[in-house]
Amino acid sequence: MSDTPGPGEPTLEEQIAAYQREFQDLDPQVEKIVSALSRLNRRMNVAYGRQTAELGITNADWEVLKALVLSGAPYRMGPSDLAKRLGLTPAAMTHRIDRMVAEGLVDRQRDESNRVRVIVELTPEGHEKWVQAMRLATVFEADLLQDLSHEERVALGEMLTCLLRRVEDDQPDAGGRLSDLDD
Repeated sequence: MSDTPGPGEPTLEEQIAAYQREFQDLDPQVEKIVSALSRLNRRMNVAYGRQTAELGITNADWEVLKALVLSGAPYRMGPSDLAKRLGLTPAAMTHRIDRMVAEGLVDRQRDESNRVRVIVELTPEGHEKWVQAMRLATVFEADLLQDLSHEERVALGEMLTCLLRRVEDDQPDAGGRLSDLDD
């Protein structure tokens, strides 16, 4: 895999050399891993954003659709639960839900067991957008990992999960979703 930077961005080696020049205590192996993960995450988010835009939804919409699907049938959650899950303020979640209701991706209904409480439910159109996004993501992800053998994919998955668990244990308030990994 080549270390091809984005426009105006140094290669990982150039970045690490600059950091080492300014901070001699830097572990270059650690910095290369962390910087590569950061760049990969950024580029993957851009790629996913292009895919969701093709479907007429945003990455923000995708996150809500995904949270509702992960909740299981009938794909319903309270707005405060959604906000907590996505790391949003209640006001930001309300704005997002309002927009998605207008687009027909979700419905807002009163909870039958507590008429004061509101429930957000995935619509058939919202579910179809989720399925379409998953189809596009599956192709992108298979292409991304095509150079890795099955064994390398298993090992990489285990290593990344180990790193994720470390961050989630050390930063439990950082919106970690460890329970999503425990299938």
